[in-house]
Amino acid sequence: MTPRQLEILTRIRDGRRRNGYSPTLQEIADELGISKITVFEHVEALIRKGLVTRSTHRARSLEVTDLAEFPDEGPTRIPLVGRVAAGQPIDTAQTDDVLDLEALFSTSHARRAIRVTGDSMIDEHICEGDFVIVEDRPTVRNGDTVVALADGENTLKKFFREGGRVRLQPANGQYKPIYPKEVEVQGVVVGVIRQYRGTGRRR
Repeated sequence: MTPRQLEILTRIRDGRRRNGYSPTLQEIADELGISKITVFEHVEALIRKGLVTRSTHRARSLEVTDLAEFPDEGPTRIPLVGRVAAGQPIDTAQTDDVLDLEALFSTSHARRAIRVTGDSMIDEHICEGDFVIVEDRPTVRNGDTVVALADGENTLKKFFREGGRVRLQPANGQYKPIYPKEVEVQGVVVGVIRQYRGTGRRR
């Protein structure tokens, strides 16, 4: 992979993580200060190398595959040393296993992490600052928590089909459901990662 291809691949990755969908070829070209046709040629090369996929009839559908490696990404394996009881205490033996985040969220569909802003999904235990793990799926079921492009706005809600319309339902009684005129599901939430910050005083 050439340095320019890595730049383009990184823009695709970052765009999907930030927005839930990929930037357009023109947006990538403008950001890098090169022509759209140059971006197109590099994207086609990345597709041939198996590093990027694209849906034929879907806008902003460039996806980075699991074969892609980025110099700015660290390891995803964390030591797994045993179990801890959240109820009655239990005896546990320490293990030398590892928790592999890549394997934990392994799927045949493309996946990505997106940071959550706002509190409309707190009753689903999804809070501001969390990272949701989202995967592309060919079908969406009623009740799935999804990242959707609703009337041009990106949102995280529960998905329901009701007759000829779609309801995007928040999980917070302070918010009303959304009935968008146009909606495109960008992915289904399959996991949540939270960085816990204790509220106690440091000693």
